[in-house]
Amino acid sequence: MVKKNACVFISGSGTNLKALLKSSREYNFPININYVISSSKKAKGLEYAKLYKIPFSILNLNKIMSLESALKELNQKNISLICLAGYMKVLNKNFINKFKKKIINIHPSLLPKYKGLNTFERALKDNEKLTGCTVHYVNKKLDSGKIILKKNVFIEKNDSEETLKAKIQVKEYRAYSESVINIFR
Repeated sequence: MVKKNACVFISGSGTNLKALLKSSREYNFPININYVISSSKKAKGLEYAKLYKIPFSILNLNKIMSLESALKELNQKNISLICLAGYMKVLNKNFINKFKKKIINIHPSLLPKYKGLNTFERALKDNEKLTGCTVHYVNKKLDSGKIILKKNVFIEKNDSEETLKAKIQVKEYRAYSESVINIFR
């Protein structure tokens, strides 16, 4: 199987990057992660890039020079898919246009509910019984692209933001890999 080249964008702990890296080591997984972009030089997820010897850059994609630099790198590496994995920056429209239908994101709610930040807090405040995660294509509107896959999580009475986040993250790790497989089927 010829794998497609992929880049993962991170901002924090990199747990979804770690899950994607684990899946990418499987023979029949359709992508090979060969580049990581972080919005922060302090992102703990960069440790996974170093561990797996994956080249990485720290870029602010809202600055023209950084955008041009990133586009050059992504084109040189023949990137077929960009996975936003806890990337906490909004991509500018020019960047999205250059990679139309090649950027996916994972969001910790059942979209279209709870777009944006503080999803766990809002779901608990609204006494939701069900939440989860959604993998979707990125478009110019925040958390509004075509949905690829959703995974549900039941909210228990004793759940806190922390316990809910932990339950959803377990689902995210599977959902992201399943979504990548679905895209290249």
